[in-house]
Amino acid sequence: MRTHVVDHPLVAHKLTTLRDEQTDSPTFRRLADELVTLLAYEATREVRVARKEIVTPVAPTTGVKLARPKPLVVPILRAGLGMLDGMMRLLPTAEVGFLGMVRNEETLEASTYAERLPEDLAGRQCYVLDPMLATGGTLSAAISFLTERGADDITVICLLAAPEGCERLEADLAGVDIPVQVVTAAMDEKLNEKGYIVPGLGDAGDRLYGVAG
Repeated sequence: MRTHVVDHPLVAHKLTTLRDEQTDSPTFRRLADELVTLLAYEATREVRVARKEIVTPVAPTTGVKLARPKPLVVPILRAGLGMLDGMMRLLPTAEVGFLGMVRNEETLEASTYAERLPEDLAGRQCYVLDPMLATGGTLSAAISFLTERGADDITVICLLAAPEGCERLEADLAGVDIPVQVVTAAMDEKLNEKGYIVPGLGDAGDRLYGVAG
């Protein structure tokens, strides 16, 4: 597994405002959207392309286009939905699936409660969207789900990551023989006793959409 922390002043600027507890939900949503587009630029450096012959107003030339099968973008419900528009702005021809996963707050383990994905993902590059790589349980389960259906290249895009979560992914993916990459805006210090990233930015879902319940 490769981990790429994007080092760019615009990324750091937007992340600082996202972290601020004074930032309201509309502003948080807008900045998260902008930040994901910046992260997606880095995450798609190895997106598969095919040659394409075209004619410009001046002369023939050879360019590239996205290869088939199309990339699949998979937001993890619900907070991953807040990252979808930013990703699709950069990759508008990709297809979108959904994976609903919930973390047990006592055991910190993740379980799947909903999914809308092709049955056969053979040969597909998948881009998984989840704001926080905290304990790693949710993303580990999501990656296992996708690889079992045949995905052969997975990139995870997170706003924030914790060392413990990355270590968990490394351990869980030890037997996985496909490329897996994590792209994030920052590697934070640690997890607290409740499994939240420190300093983090709080609960991404609640800050995107408010507290439901």
